[in-house]
Amino acid sequence: MAQAALGGIRPPAPRPPILWDRIVRISHWGIVIVILANEIFTKGGSPVHVWFGWGGLALLVLRMAWGVIGNPEARFSAFPPNPLAALAHIKQLFAGKPRSYASHNPAAAMMAYALWACIAVMVATGLTMSGPDPFAVAERQATIDSGDWSQLVKTADAGEGGAEEASAWVKDVHEITANLILLLVALHIGGVIVESVMVRHNLVPAMLVGRRKDKSGK
Repeated sequence: MAQAALGGIRPPAPRPPILWDRIVRISHWGIVIVILANEIFTKGGSPVHVWFGWGGLALLVLRMAWGVIGNPEARFSAFPPNPLAALAHIKQLFAGKPRSYASHNPAAAMMAYALWACIAVMVATGLTMSGPDPFAVAERQATIDSGDWSQLVKTADAGEGGAEEASAWVKDVHEITANLILLLVALHIGGVIVESVMVRHNLVPAMLVGRRKDKSGK
């Protein structure tokens, strides 16, 4: 009888990390900086813009590797993409009965995969337009600034036109993806706010350097 009673006891629901590990936090906020810098503060095609693009690629590769070999809650296996589970989580959230997860909840997981995919497309199309060498981009920009366009004509004739040879559709994809990333970021911020209010614990400190606290102070 006692065994049956014990067998009927449900284990406590998993809780989100009180603090994500350093690799997750560094890659997360590093990518935030790259997106803000290249969307707001740098000029498209400029050397600085390209360098930030390379930085975004490095951070993305780091996060992908950590998703395979990192801490349990940071691994892809802890939050596989599942659109149906994401919809179910959103319904549970607004019904006031959301489940807790030891890693990203299903909706957050879908957002993470969507953002990573968009960043990969952004980097690929950006490198296609500008070329992979930031130093070459800097030289080309210096030539433009000097007003000596003859060298650019020679470079283009030699088949090294970089951004000048990029297909129009690549530029369109790059711009559309940039706008899509901004939309996803806005949805992500909104989702964090809603989740924090509905689940009654602040999710933001877990991605910073502090510890997440719920409304009871725990």
